Amino acid sequence: MPRKRSINPRKLPQQDRSRLTVEAILEATTHILTQEGYDKANTNHIAERAGISIGSLYQYFPNKESLMAALIEQHSNEIAELVESKLKDLADAPLEIAIPALIKAVIAAHAINPALHQVLSEEIPRSERSQQVQKADERITELLRAYLARWSDRIRPQNLEMTVFILSRTIESLCHSAVIEQPGFISKHQFEQEVANLILLYLIGA
Repeated sequence: MPRKRSINPRKLPQQDRSRLTVEAILEATTHILTQEGYDKANTNHIAERAGISIGSLYQYFPNKESLMAALIEQHSNEIAELVESKLKDLADAPLEIAIPALIKAVIAAHAINPALHQVLSEEIPRSERSQQVQKADERITELLRAYLARWSDRIRPQNLEMTVFILSRTIESLCHSAVIEQPGFISKHQFEQEVANLILLYLIGA
């Protein structure tokens, strides 16, 4: 059986110069992924784009897989932090206020470099992105679970875990698809309101 390649970085940057080098590598990777696609994003091409030697790249990332994992983690954390911040602000807000605001935050999160989001979601093998995406998803899911539990007396579905799953997957899928496939929709308040109406109908029948 072939040995599984590590997705962990070889070393973490400790000094400003090292951090700038890693940042340049990730920016170069982002450019190549969004402009040329996943297949063109090999380590030699990335190092050339970043303006460093291949040896310098390998000081931080032993292979393409580890580089992709770092980029996915960075992008997933950016999305998660935006949605987390909104969920924390909405902790005591009623459903009619919280749900539209949450949907707006998820759309804004997906609009962070949508071209990169599309490549990471659709071109990179699932096995290479599941761990990083799962960590970010779990942070959001925990906050969403706590919020729904806070308003459980108003929510019609009785199975909290199932409700969290349905809610998170529905909002994620609709917002992701709108940003990627129908960007004109997200410039209009109507899309947010239509999705909010759908979710509120499921949760409280109104």
